Amino acid sequence: MATSPPFPTYPPRPGDGVLRHPHWWQRRWVRYGALSTLLALSGLVILALVRRQTGTEGFVVGLGLAVLPVPWLIAAFRWLDRVEPGPWRNLVFALAWGACAAALIAIVANSFATRWIATSTADPAGADTLGATVIAPIVEESAKAAAVLLVFLFRRRHFTGIVDGVVIAGITATGFAFTENILYLGTAFGTDQLTGGRGIASVTAATFFVRIVMSPFAHPLFTVLTGIGFGVAARSGERQRVRRALLPVCGLLLAMSMHAFWNGSSTFGRYGFFAVYAAFMLPAFALLTWLAIWTRQRELRTVRAELPAYVLAGWLGPGEPFALGSMRARRMARDYARHHLGRPAAREVARYEAYATSLAFLRHRGRRGRAGADFVVRERELLDELWRRREPARPALEYAARAATPARPVYVGPVPYWQGAPAGAHPAYNPYRT
Repeated sequence: MATSPPFPTYPPRPGDGVLRHPHWWQRRWVRYGALSTLLALSGLVILALVRRQTGTEGFVVGLGLAVLPVPWLIAAFRWLDRVEPGPWRNLVFALAWGACAAALIAIVANSFATRWIATSTADPAGADTLGATVIAPIVEESAKAAAVLLVFLFRRRHFTGIVDGVVIAGITATGFAFTENILYLGTAFGTDQLTGGRGIASVTAATFFVRIVMSPFAHPLFTVLTGIGFGVAARSGERQRVRRALLPVCGLLLAMSMHAFWNGSSTFGRYGFFAVYAAFMLPAFALLTWLAIWTRQRELRTVRAELPAYVLAGWLGPGEPFALGSMRARRMARDYARHHLGRPAAREVARYEAYATSLAFLRHRGRRGRAGADFVVRERELLDELWRRREPARPALEYAARAATPARPVYVGPVPYWQGAPAGAHPAYNPYRT
């Protein structure tokens, strides 16, 4: 029977052996309950406000149309987060905050500011323009950034880099855009009911085309800039306090600027909106998409580079770093476990992959002096989780490593001893494999 490799000598965990009684406000269930209550109340208030502005029929139509891009956007961000998947509760919180709390803050603050400007200047048209180009970007991006800030502060263990910032920011903005689209589409439907608009020429069709077909990524694109700022700050060392404070602020300012430029495109002339869309929004979207995918691939390279140290210590099998650094091999390992051992084993393999990835990132930060004071304790926790799941995970990952190794040409004779395996070859490399 396999035994656990010996642990190095670890210092005791903070508070080991000490009976502590946290204050009532420090208990997790109290914080979760308060947050859930806040989001639920925000959802009820925003539901009443939107329904009052759109009417019941407009609300139903707006809801049915606004929900269409949501699954696709969430699936895209979840795909991006597959290397080190964050807990679902973080994503649920981000979506709920964007759809309920951030949307409520935006509606109330934007309406109040626009009315105050219109009353002060006696220029309703100018107040609407100023509200759309200045007030709305500041209020909306700040409200969405609050969700990223909360996850960054209170779920720090699951917020370790750029991808985490992009995912949390994107999911929050998706929820916000969903609520905002209900309002715009429901109002457009109400306008068509009054004017008799039908078909392609209706206001509803035009609103749907602009907001759902052309620019469903607009709000996620803006807020992702804030998420990148927080993500880079998360990768910074604890001593780089100025950098950790300024980067999120810079990301937020960029998000506000891009949002303001987009909202102000309609004031640039008859074709200003389409010019900004083609010359600015699409290139920015393509650039940030490339950055996100490149960062994802960089994470996989980090996994392949950091885990071999644990192979030498006996914690991982020889083929596991290669398999864990390939999304294709990971999927093959889960499929292997599901086919031979059942769905519970496949879920254990998925958890093993997630813990191993977290271990690789932790070691990477530790080598750079950015892991924090709890590095040793966290490393021990992750190694414990891996060791408990080694029975179903190791055979599946070793199989995936062999199956995913690129095929080699057939050799007619043995490989001369002076050649050996090619440089950088996978530990499971077999020169005779076809």
